[in-house]
Amino acid sequence: MVTRLCAFRFPNGEACHSPPLHDGDYCLMHSPDHGKEVQEARRLGGLHRKREATLYTAYDLQPLNTIAGIQRLIELVMTDTVGMESGIARNRLLISLALAALDALKTSELEQRIITLERSVNSNNKQLALPMFDVEQELLKPDDKEGEHDSK
Repeated sequence: MVTRLCAFRFPNGEACHSPPLHDGDYCLMHSPDHGKEVQEARRLGGLHRKREATLYTAYDLQPLNTIAGIQRLIELVMTDTVGMESGIARNRLLISLALAALDALKTSELEQRIITLERSVNSNNKQLALPMFDVEQELLKPDDKEGEHDSK
């Protein structure tokens, strides 16, 4: 099977590896006929990135790879949802949010218990094992300082 490639060549002579549009020899990014569309898409992409940064700051959003970040997002959506007009869709969303919040709380509690158990086990060894999760590093910081005072 022969695959067509965009006819555009970069200044270093390398070919663009994108497939061309059905009605031409160039891909969308390099087609002279679609220059204005590509320029508008780039402008909108830049606006989207700026908007995203603004929203993160305005709503104090945190990354969703932490329990705190997930809980913050649930809290924001819950606040907006409570302000909506009452109805079946709103009520379903509130129940769904409550279940998500409950699940996040359970996960947070289990994480705390695991950290406590690992500290207990590792306290017998004089050498603390390296934390397995990113969250543990944040949680271990205050106790590490206390441990320094004990060893003096």
